[in-house]
Amino acid sequence: MRKSRTFVALVALAGLGLPAYGQNVDLKWKFEKNKPYYQELTTKTEQKLNVMGMDIVQNQEQTFYFSWTPVEEKQDKSWVIKQKIEGVKMNIQIGGNPVTFDSTKDTTTSNPLSEFFKALVGSEFTITVGPDMKVTKVEGQKDFLDKLVKTNPQMKQLLDQILSEEALKQMADPAFAVAPDKAVKKGDSWERKSTLDLGPIGKFDSTYKYTADGQDDKKMERIKVDTTLKYVPPAENTAAALPFKIKKSDLTSKDATGTILFDPAKGRVVSSNQSIKLEGKLDIEIQGSTTTVALTQTQTTTMKASDENPLTKKS
Repeated sequence: MRKSRTFVALVALAGLGLPAYGQNVDLKWKFEKNKPYYQELTTKTEQKLNVMGMDIVQNQEQTFYFSWTPVEEKQDKSWVIKQKIEGVKMNIQIGGNPVTFDSTKDTTTSNPLSEFFKALVGSEFTITVGPDMKVTKVEGQKDFLDKLVKTNPQMKQLLDQILSEEALKQMADPAFAVAPDKAVKKGDSWERKSTLDLGPIGKFDSTYKYTADGQDDKKMERIKVDTTLKYVPPAENTAAALPFKIKKSDLTSKDATGTILFDPAKGRVVSSNQSIKLEGKLDIEIQGSTTTVALTQTQTTTMKASDENPLTKKS
C-alpha cells in the first residue's frame, strides 16, 4: 500500500477506490458457484541425513496441479468445494539415483513409485469450509485410499493411518487459513495454529503468524508469514505400520518465513512463496536397535493461482 505524500495523491487514490495508507482492508475469500480456479503448487526439498557417520543426500521436487470448484453455499455461510488433482510432476534424487514422473506427458515408465503417482491424478475430494475459513469436513477419503492401495497393497496399513479423514482435513486447512476474521491494516498481525497428525510418522504442530504488509504495485495485498514448527514423535502405543519407530526427536524449525499475495477483488490468494529449515536429531529404532540420525532439511514451497487451467494453457 503506497503512502500518500500529497493531497493530489490522496485524491487520486480515492478516485481509484484504493485504500489509503492506514485504512483497513477486508481480506475475505470470495467464491462463485460453479466457477473453478486453479493452483500450481511446487515444493522443493533438500535433505541431508547423517547415519553412523555416513551422509545420505535426498533431493526432490514435486508439483501438484489442483482445481477448486465451489458447488454450494449453505445457510450457515459455509461453502462446499470440489477439489481435484489435475496433474502431478515428481523428480526425486535418492543417493544420486533419479526417479521421475510427469502426468502431463505420455510415458511408458513403470515402477512402484510411478504407479503410485499415476493413481493420484484425477482424485477428487469434497471439502466443506466454514464461515471462519476452517475446513470442517473432507469427503472422498475412501475412494482415494482404494486407488492408492491398489498400486501397492502392502502400504494399506500405513496409508490408512497417515491419510485418515482427519489428516486430509488438516492438510487442506492451510489453503484457506491466511484469511483473518476481521479487516486489517498494514502492520496488523493474526495467528493460526494447526496440527498434522501422521500416525506412526509423528505430528507436526505449526503456528503461523501473518502480518499485513501493505499493497504491491499490482494492487495485491502482501501478507508476511512466519512459521514455527514443532515435530512430536509418535506415541509409544502407536500401531507399527513402518519397519522402524521414531523414539525421540529434537527437530526445530528456523528461517521459516514467506510472502503471500491476496487479491481483494477476486477474494483469494493468488501466489505465495514460503521456506522453512529443519534441523535436529532423531532416535530411530529398527528391530530393537536404536540409531541416531542427524537431519538437515530445507523446503521451499511456491504457489500460483489462476482462472485458467495451467495444464490446458501449456498444452
